Amino acid sequence: MTENRMAADGAGGGGDADTVKRLHGYTEIEVTRKLILAIFEQRLPPGQRITEAQLSEAFNVSRTVVRQSISKLSEIGVFTKTPNQGCTIASPSRDEARKMLQLRIMVEPAMVRGIAATRSAADVGLLRDHIALENDARSRQDRSTLVRLTGEFHLKLAEMSANPYLIRLMTELQVLTCLAILVHAEAETCCPRDEHSTIVEAIARGDGDAAHDEMLHHLKHITEELNLDRDEPEPNLRNAFMWLRGAISA
Repeated sequence: MTENRMAADGAGGGGDADTVKRLHGYTEIEVTRKLILAIFEQRLPPGQRITEAQLSEAFNVSRTVVRQSISKLSEIGVFTKTPNQGCTIASPSRDEARKMLQLRIMVEPAMVRGIAATRSAADVGLLRDHIALENDARSRQDRSTLVRLTGEFHLKLAEMSANPYLIRLMTELQVLTCLAILVHAEAETCCPRDEHSTIVEAIARGDGDAAHDEMLHHLKHITEELNLDRDEPEPNLRNAFMWLRGAISA
């Protein structure tokens, strides 16, 4: 899932004939990519319910194609399917978000250490170009584009590993982390300006230990900003109904 492909496709569908023509014939993979892009750009918020009919109309494809995409995204936890009611975009709990970030802390520092050992000049050029795009979005205060780009940075690193299992894992974790940030961030959180660039420069030098440490610092920073350890009760529908029945005191 490269930035160029995702950016070229765009996130929303217009009503003009050219847009309809461009969308017609989308495959399940392309539909899935665009739905992920829409999440990265905060066009599809956590908890939003959407139906097969809505997506079929938006993409101008059959419900079979939409159903395949929904099924794939449901398998990785991005969608929750409800019989006869479409699906709902995931709204990760604090505990789920904490576990996602714990896994990323185990995986990504080791990943960039390996990339630093095998990087090519082309890899470094692509990463530096991506950092330039992030900085441009910051300067224009284009938050939706910046959120997408900062998420795609981590996916670009995974792609450079050339490990299909790692690419799939990181895609799943990055999309779900984006949703968790939308749910739990108390301020408008984006990856800080310098943290991605310090990772890239460590990779460019071939300094695997520094790349490892910079990524570890970066992920811990994100975890701290989400403040996932605070003692605020998660919404619980079962407890709500028990309270309504009087089984739990106010």
